[in-house]
Amino acid sequence: MRYTQEPAYVLHARRWRETSLLVEVLSQEHGRLGLVARGVQGPKRQALRAALQPLQHIRLDATQRGELAWLSAAEAVDQAPRLAGDAGMAGFYINELLMRLAPRQDPRPELYALYGQVRTQLREQAPLAWTLRRFERDLLEALGVGFALDVDGDGVPIDPAARYLLDAEHGPRRLLGERDGGERGRTATGRALLALAADTMPGPDDLAGLRRSLRTVLAHHLGPRGLKSWELMAELGRIGSGDG
Repeated sequence: MRYTQEPAYVLHARRWRETSLLVEVLSQEHGRLGLVARGVQGPKRQALRAALQPLQHIRLDATQRGELAWLSAAEAVDQAPRLAGDAGMAGFYINELLMRLAPRQDPRPELYALYGQVRTQLREQAPLAWTLRRFERDLLEALGVGFALDVDGDGVPIDPAARYLLDAEHGPRRLLGERDGGERGRTATGRALLALAADTMPGPDDLAGLRRSLRTVLAHHLGPRGLKSWELMAELGRIGSGDG
């Protein structure tokens, strides 16, 4: 298969052999693609190397050969956001989630659109914790594993005053008194779930609860191997800040 002027966002790039890169992109029409970019070293290839940096929006030409596609050309569509500190970590986290959860060569235009939205929010310095919670919600929905947040897994309306555990297979499950006390650290308030359902930013405590609850769901879909970005955020002391 040949890809011609295919719009895509760069998720990751790493050195391969002496002069090449292995690149992961999220394309508009063909989903996540793995690319081999040959001969990118040297001053004459500086523009191509710059176009293959994470978060960069590009148009590419490539030919699919088995699992990987061989890149023949790529050009930047715009300038990638320059992110530092927590925003840079958020960008790394978003890219890592997509690399782990988005299947290769599976067309999902809604994922491409979602990436464009969150990239703009990071560029515009939108509140990070809220930006990430919305992204996680919409990512699960785009992958077909999301669930309603205004009713529990049995269809009962969410009680703002109650606490809920997000069950990846069932949806929100209400905490029932002391017997579920061991789960409390991974729960969110009903108020927080309703705010996320309505796309209305809740307060800091509720954002932290949403982070813990959504991480439980994401961990289920990721399997036994977690994310490097989670480890890095824990090491940097932001594990409880709501930003990761």
